[in-house]
Formats: sequence, C-alpha cells, structure tokens
Amino acid sequence: MPTPPLIQVQDVSKQFGDKVVLEHITLTLPSAQIFGLLGPSGSGKTTLVRMIAGIDAPTSGSVDVLGQRMPQLAMLSRIGYMAQSDALYAELTAQENLEFFASLYGLSGAKRKQRIQDVMELVDLSAHVKKQIHHFSGGMKRRLSLAISLLHEPQLLILDEPTVGIDPVLRKSIWEELTHLSKQGTAIVVTTHVMDEAEKCDVLGMIRGGRLTAVGTPTELKQATGSATIEEAFLSYGGARA
Repeated sequence: MPTPPLIQVQDVSKQFGDKVVLEHITLTLPSAQIFGLLGPSGSGKTTLVRMIAGIDAPTSGSVDVLGQRMPQLAMLSRIGYMAQSDALYAELTAQENLEFFASLYGLSGAKRKQRIQDVMELVDLSAHVKKQIHHFSGGMKRRLSLAISLLHEPQLLILDEPTVGIDPVLRKSIWEELTHLSKQGTAIVVTTHVMDEAEKCDVLGMIRGGRLTAVGTPTELKQATGSATIEEAFLSYGGARA
C-alpha cells in the first residue's frame, strides 16, 4: 500500500457567510520539505493553513494530514502551529507559558526541562525566561510563540508569518533552524509576504484572491515566467505586490 502524502488538500473552498475566501484549492505535499505560501494580506493564506492545522474546516473539499482527515483533535500532538496573533498568557512568565503548553503536549520531567531550554536558546530568549509576557516587545512575543510551536518536536510545523517584527540577524538564524528541521524530517508549511524568505522554501505556492495561481520550486517558477526574481514571477502570475 503506497504511503499517503504528508498533506493532501483536495478541491477545498471556504466561505464565511457570503464571502468566498478560498476557491477550489488542490495541493499535495508528498514528503518533508519547506512549503511556502506567498501572497499579500487577504489572499487566503491564513485560512488555508488554519484548515491544514485542523483549526477550521473547509466549506467543501477535504484536507488530509499525515494520512488523517482533518480536523481531528488527536492530530494536535503531531502538529506545531504558530498563529499570526500570539496566543500567550500576558500575566505569566515565559517559563510559565512554556510549562503550560508543554503539559498540553504531554511533556514532563527531564524531557520537558530539556525541550524548554533548547527552544529558548533557539529563539535567543534564555535570558528572559523569568520575565512576564506583558514586559515583552512584539518581536519577543513572536519568538516565544515560535519556541512554543517547536516544544513537542512536531512532525508538521505550520508557521503563519513567523518572522514579522523579528530583526534580520535572528530571522536568518530561525530560517537556518527551519532548514535543519526539514532535513531531519519535519514537514514545514510557512506563510510569508517576504520575497527573500520565499526563495528559501523548497516548494512555493503563490496565492491571490483565494486561488492558488502557481506551485513549484522557486527556480521552476522563475524559469516558467522568464523572471529574474520571485517577485517578478509572482507579478507574472497575476499577483499584487505582497
């Protein structure tokens, strides 16, 4: 029996009332890689990744992740999700937030302690672990949200605009870690409107007005449109400037 693809989105549409947000999206991610969704605000990126994460259900069509039909509560332990808005408890310290989410993921004892240490080092927040979240800057909150999404070493990591408000040096180190995780077998879906981040993805989906306009490697998309840059390719496929 063939191994199912990591992610299979089949003819998915999504409506909120009369507003159509996604139209007939079909997408397959066969194996662990970094898949980027590139598009401007309001293009449908967040809605699509929320359905892959199992937070929303499609109006029509189907989403399967790791061989399971979504949404499914049991899949939460296998997926790491970082939303655009930080889901943190402002009156708690970073350590207390991490302990809380670690317990939800079933981490305990020495394993929990080690994972908290590891992810805080990755996002360069080890010195702030005892600080309450309401004292954090916006960029620090983004970094802590990323750390939380990585705590349980998920098979699938879904990141919605993960580097907004993060300085260029740390952004570079985060992308290096994402590349490392991918090579170790973690599937990563990331939304972005930053062109140099799009170039770092193994495969790129261009989304505009709720429709997937193109899918391919950055090199393939540039070659297909005769473009020198991903931005030129995106505009060639009918995109507005992200």
